[in-house]
Amino acid sequence: MASRARSGRQTKSDLGIGLLSLLLYLLLGLSFFFCLSINNIFLRVINRTLATTLLTFFAMSIAMHAVYGGYDVGRRKPKPVISAMIAGTVITDLVTFLQLQIMNVNEHYNDHLVLFGPDTLLLLLCIVIQCLLIIIFVRIGNQLYFRVHPPRSCLVVLGSPSQEKPLREKIGRYQLQWRVDDVVLYNVPDLESHIEKADVVFLGQLPEGAKFALLKMCYDDRKDVMCKAQLQDIMLCNANPAIVDDAAFLAMEYNKITPYQRTAKRAGDVLISLLALLLFSPFVVLFSILIRAEDGGPVIFRQSRLTADGRTFTIRKFRTMIPHADSPDLQRSSTVDDPRITKVGAFLRRFRLDEIPQFFNILIGDMSLVGPRPEMMANVLRYKIELPAFVYREKMKAGLTGYAQIEGRYNTSAEDKLMLDMMYIESFSIWLDVKLLLRTFTVLAKTDSTQGFNSAPDRKILLDKEKSKS
Repeated sequence: MASRARSGRQTKSDLGIGLLSLLLYLLLGLSFFFCLSINNIFLRVINRTLATTLLTFFAMSIAMHAVYGGYDVGRRKPKPVISAMIAGTVITDLVTFLQLQIMNVNEHYNDHLVLFGPDTLLLLLCIVIQCLLIIIFVRIGNQLYFRVHPPRSCLVVLGSPSQEKPLREKIGRYQLQWRVDDVVLYNVPDLESHIEKADVVFLGQLPEGAKFALLKMCYDDRKDVMCKAQLQDIMLCNANPAIVDDAAFLAMEYNKITPYQRTAKRAGDVLISLLALLLFSPFVVLFSILIRAEDGGPVIFRQSRLTADGRTFTIRKFRTMIPHADSPDLQRSSTVDDPRITKVGAFLRRFRLDEIPQFFNILIGDMSLVGPRPEMMANVLRYKIELPAFVYREKMKAGLTGYAQIEGRYNTSAEDKLMLDMMYIESFSIWLDVKLLLRTFTVLAKTDSTQGFNSAPDRKILLDKEKSKS
């Protein structure tokens, strides 16, 4: 009876959140049309301008929902939901505003395109109202969801005891969603009884046979499973079903990028990097002056990085550390409160502004807009010792953004970086590139995205290890 009552409350809560979502999207649309109609009389009556503007706003809202996700309260933390919804709404507003201004070029309204005028102030007012609405509705929806949905009881099944700490830390970031009540090794004799008590089963890295047996147990018991992805899982996650005679197969194609996709990707790189360099040119001048004024050192930081097919290139960034921080005795990944980072550099790193010069790397073909993270050579050496499969990242050109840059952090482990980069490589499409480019804006809301390592790896030991192997 208690479980039936709880299920009834959860159904009503989900219905309430669904209604809140509909109301929020309705208010976002009304905010745009109310604000812009103050100075656009054609939006006050039924006509072609109103119909076209409504259609543009509706279509863009659907597209941005596909890119950023929607009113996903309860399943994601409030800040990511808020930042994603604000980014999607602002892009929808801008595109619809541009369409409206184009339609306003006629004999009755404007004889030329006006992008900066009275309507621009109304658009800014609209965006402020929409941001407030999103923040309020997400907070309300989040409280409603967790009032009815308590944290779900989790069983964590490990392949070895060393896996427990990192998995607990990752699950612990979602205390409102999950509660770790039990942690066991995969070979305990009474594993099925542990599974029966849990709502969700988290599987760490397990031997292949043991993982299949566990998945079957969970499937039989109708338990939700969160399975830590391993390389073979990602290799097959986007395989296409195929039937050979009367046998089912999974078709995994190695070289998925077609000549058309390669051409379209490169054309997008050239066009967007040119526009970005033009747009950011005033900031390039400003940051150059600030960097030079702080310590008199060079403005641009250059370092060898790895890209497709094992090739190296010289990456360009605004210098954020003291001069000569890339010398052999100082070259290492940044750490928490790293004393090498300058005051100007801390600001640039926080908002990823130090990466503006990389658009030049993209323009000349060293990098792509979207691709695996361009790792420093010292890290590549270490990662390939620890993870031989790290070489698979070299299937695609290094990128300014990607899953690892958006979902990960600077101090994300080498294995998780590999999995995120491989997810992109094996899922590649032009539409995915567009989605990841647009989602990059939400990184600015992640305060821990540039968090350094707790301690720098011992580079000398690793180099000695590599020399001994050769």
